[in-house]
Amino acid sequence: MKQFDHEKLDVYQAAVDFVSLATEIVHELPRGKAHSADQLHRAAVSIALNIAEGAGEFSSKDKSRFYRMAMRSATECAAILDICQRLGSTGSTKYEAGREFLLRIVSMLTKMVRRRASGTGTGAKSTF
Repeated sequence: MKQFDHEKLDVYQAAVDFVSLATEIVHELPRGKAHSADQLHRAAVSIALNIAEGAGEFSSKDKSRFYRMAMRSATECAAILDICQRLGSTGSTKYEAGREFLLRIVSMLTKMVRRRASGTGTGAKSTF
């Protein structure tokens, strides 16, 4: 089966997996935390969407811009998880799993952006 370029990226697959975990966390948040739930959901989805948009770009500069936006959304998710954890709104197991996903995603995106800045790794097929 043919794939879109973004589907070939490990970072995209990790981002989609994080969306699933974030959705579980959102459903477990107590009443009165709708704002945090909405913010986490939107930021988590934004990671995957920006990776997909970046993979669909031709210019290295545009790809990097979308990958940087995905990194920003990932760090936003990390902050939301920190706040939920501090307020006792999420369990430590899902908090730790979420942090692991986000650390991995940010690491992969950072390498992708740096490779583009140095002029290497410009092909569509990537191991990230």
